[in-house]
Amino acid sequence: MADTLTITDNRTGKQYDVPIAEGTIRAMDLRQIKASPDDFGLMTYDPAFQNTASCRSSITFIDGDKGILEYRGYPIDQLAEHSTYLETAALILNGELPNTAELDAWSREITLHTMLHENIKKFMEGFQYDAHPMGIFLSTVGALSTIYPDAKDITNAETRRLQISRLIAKVPSIAAYAFRHSIGRPYVYPDNDLSFTGNFLNMLFKMTELKYRPHPVLERALDVLFILHADHEQNCSTSAMRSIGSSQADPYASLAGAAAALYGPLHGGANEAVLHMLKEIGSVANVPAFIARVKGGDGRLMGFGHRVYKSYDPRARIIKQTADLVFDVTGRNPLTDIALELERIALEDEYFVSRKLYPNVDFYSGLIYQAMGFPLDMFPVLFAIPRTAGWLAQWDEMLRDADQKIARPRQIYIGAARRDYVPRATRG
Repeated sequence: MADTLTITDNRTGKQYDVPIAEGTIRAMDLRQIKASPDDFGLMTYDPAFQNTASCRSSITFIDGDKGILEYRGYPIDQLAEHSTYLETAALILNGELPNTAELDAWSREITLHTMLHENIKKFMEGFQYDAHPMGIFLSTVGALSTIYPDAKDITNAETRRLQISRLIAKVPSIAAYAFRHSIGRPYVYPDNDLSFTGNFLNMLFKMTELKYRPHPVLERALDVLFILHADHEQNCSTSAMRSIGSSQADPYASLAGAAAALYGPLHGGANEAVLHMLKEIGSVANVPAFIARVKGGDGRLMGFGHRVYKSYDPRARIIKQTADLVFDVTGRNPLTDIALELERIALEDEYFVSRKLYPNVDFYSGLIYQAMGFPLDMFPVLFAIPRTAGWLAQWDEMLRDADQKIARPRQIYIGAARRDYVPRATRG
């Protein structure tokens, strides 16, 4: 007998057998359940989509209870240890790890697209000197839509592939230009001799030296952080990317919308919130009092807990190891001792353990970025650069999925019943 769910409608006494496939039922199968012939049929009500699967995807697998994160079946810890960001991006986009020749060709393709149109510099100069880099970033990504009108041909696989290469190559350049603009320094052109992350550091921090040479430890640390942030299933910004893309908007407009979702403090700004919290605590001696306040309902423990993970975020373990390597080069971030003590107490306290509040990826990533010389307002931009690969993979997968249509959630109307217009002179 096929897997089915039998539903009894106590309003009518009727029974319905609804097929179960891949642990789900089709929401449209509920529409047959009606109290009367003119009834619309049942819908599901799921604010924030906490238990609704909007798509079938083969990109990222997460088991939040077990703390598992895999890209295309590969565990995140193995990729962080052995892979590079560009190799991981190729895996996410294509489904398989590239061989040496394929990776060389992919890296060369990305290198050839890192330059930005000169008009982009003029566009960025229109922003206030103190404009938030993320605002500049998402606006500039959207502006690329006007420079590459061929991107509107989203049904052409080759055209989609070209835009994917362009975007992955250009987002670090846009981010670096936004950073340089915000601190009043001249823009730095890409250096094709450097790696993906090495060139990004060059465009950020080069001064008057003829050749910028990134520190290998910092270059690798940034690569690892980019791998960890490359994709994370159907989160807020990825859902936005798919939703906007479902209208057949071009990838630049779609990605600008995804970046706007990431701009929010509950998403891409979470690691910045961690640093604000650590600064507020001030010293290791103040940690117990802060913990007590949080338990009393006064304040939040930022960087702990996750909508998906109900155990230790697998990315947090890797970032914690990376932090030690970075601090050996940059010097220890003074907030680190506060973070370690906060983590130690929280992991031993029944209040947090029972609520499954474990450190997430944001808890240590901000400490690393700050130690490397990034200001707080660059943090969401540093999130957007690697997530571009995941956004584009999800967008491309959505366009190739025959089940997908333009996104259009239902609502439950709770407003006024039909009423007639009242002339202004007679309104009470």
